Amino acid sequence: MITNLNLNPFIKKYVIKRDESIFKTDLSNYNDELQNKISNKSVLVIGGAGSIGSFFIKALLKFKPTKLVVVDINENGLTELVRDLRSSTIYNVPSNFVTYPVDFGDKIFDKIYRNHGPFEIVANFAAHKHVRTEKDIFSIEAMIENNVLKARKLLNLLLEFQPEHFFCVSSDKAANPVNIMGASKKLMEELIIAYSSVIPIKTARFANVAFSNGSLPQGFIDRLKKNQAWSCPLGIKRFFVSPEESGQLCLIASVLGETGDIFFPKLDKNNDTVFFENIAKDLLNYLGLEIDICESDEEAKRKACLLNNNTKSFPVYFFKSDTSGEKSYEEFYTGNEVLDLKTYKSLGVIKNSIKRDIGEIDIIFKNLETIFSKKNVLKSDIINLLKKYLPNFNHIETGKNLDSKM
Repeated sequence: MITNLNLNPFIKKYVIKRDESIFKTDLSNYNDELQNKISNKSVLVIGGAGSIGSFFIKALLKFKPTKLVVVDINENGLTELVRDLRSSTIYNVPSNFVTYPVDFGDKIFDKIYRNHGPFEIVANFAAHKHVRTEKDIFSIEAMIENNVLKARKLLNLLLEFQPEHFFCVSSDKAANPVNIMGASKKLMEELIIAYSSVIPIKTARFANVAFSNGSLPQGFIDRLKKNQAWSCPLGIKRFFVSPEESGQLCLIASVLGETGDIFFPKLDKNNDTVFFENIAKDLLNYLGLEIDICESDEEAKRKACLLNNNTKSFPVYFFKSDTSGEKSYEEFYTGNEVLDLKTYKSLGVIKNSIKRDIGEIDIIFKNLETIFSKKNVLKSDIINLLKKYLPNFNHIETGKNLDSKM
């Protein structure tokens, strides 16, 4: 039904609802400082083939680092990143540029770090980011392993060759978490901030990145290309930034922030949030298609089998969300967090994040490793352990997950 689609005009008009980057003024105001802190520096990006990591790299290259090493387990994603950067005329790709399809938790990563280091800037975007990942004990263990346990292994490696700046991406879902993904990110925040007195560490809580890899809006595009029906939740409202803005946010946070800072975009819940069902309706209208609302996913799939190039209507099944850990709204900070809303025009900064003693972190990690070593572990066991250390964690359990839906 579609082959090529330029999403940028649609994202600007219907999703983020702004023509220019929200961070344009801050990038201009701090251009010289960014230049001084990035130019001729050696940079390591972990998870650089993903949506946010790749746009962080694109924002970074405008300031001419002298060396760039990118690590990601997605070999195909790394290949496309290289082709994209090498084929463009707007990025200052350094002569010393290399990518590795390696898990940052593997031993070979340690060798890469020690051989190519020291790095002045290290940014980590490797993460399990989907709420749907908490489907069972195995997926939960993998998520906590990636978001928390491996992050500590990385921090201990950084202690040997300390960078000038270390950034590790967080999530808006870390604020008053209701799912295990958000709880894992909140625990990750407390982990890295425990090291903030010895390593210059910053992080950022994120809005949704419009049409990022694996997102529901990107799923709309993928379904269209395959003539498959859409399935979309009702009543779920989210903040959005563009892919370009996601990289810019992380760039500003990574090198301009003070150690222990948690950045977030200044977005207004009344003016800057969008319902997923509105994105679906607006996108079909943008493509010149009429929406065909279906009463079930079976009806939608049946109608999708009849789609062809002359079709003017498209089947969509809207459903009321009933999956575990689903929050109907988003927030970037809690009532107990002290905010700096003056330094940056488009970014706020949380300044009083909990700073646990390393000894406390040792106890938390030991308890996590102990519980995962048992033969019969329940999802509730993990939730109860996380609640013990994260008092704002109020898990929403329905017994259902998104893998059971289209």
